[in-house]
Amino acid sequence: MASFAKIGLNGKVIEVQSVVNEVLHDSNGVEQENIGVDFLTKLTGWSIWKQTSFNTVGGVHKTGGTPLRKNFAGIGMTYDEDRDAFIPKKPYPSWTLNETTCLWDPPVPEPTLTEEQIDNNNYYEWNEENQTWDLV
Repeated sequence: MASFAKIGLNGKVIEVQSVVNEVLHDSNGVEQENIGVDFLTKLTGWSIWKQTSFNTVGGVHKTGGTPLRKNFAGIGMTYDEDRDAFIPKKPYPSWTLNETTCLWDPPVPEPTLTEEQIDNNNYYEWNEENQTWDLV
C-alpha cells in the first residue's frame, strides 16, 4: 500500500489515505507519485496530496529502502515544501528543528535509562520550565 497525505492550509496534514500500489503504476509498471495524486484528486475532489512512507522516520527508511520526505505524515503535521519534508508539531518552545531529520531536538539530550529504571517502568519527561529531563 502507498500512503498519501492530504495537505490543507499552511501545509497542514489533514488526512492520510492508503492507495493500492498497482494504482500508481505507469505503462511500464513503475510507481509514479503523480498517478496516485491524480487518482485521489478524481476520487475526492481535493488536489493537494503528497506521498509519504510509513517506514520513514527522521530521514531514514526503517527497512533500508529509500526514505521519503523525512517522516511519515500524520494528521496535524506540516508539509514543508522548501524542505520537501513532513514535520511534526513543535512539542515545546525551547526545542529546535533538526534540519537533517526534520524532527524536534530538545536543548538537552534525553538521558539513557538504566536497566533497573526500565524494569520499574520509568521514563523521562521533558520539563520545559526547568529545561531538564525528569525521571517519572
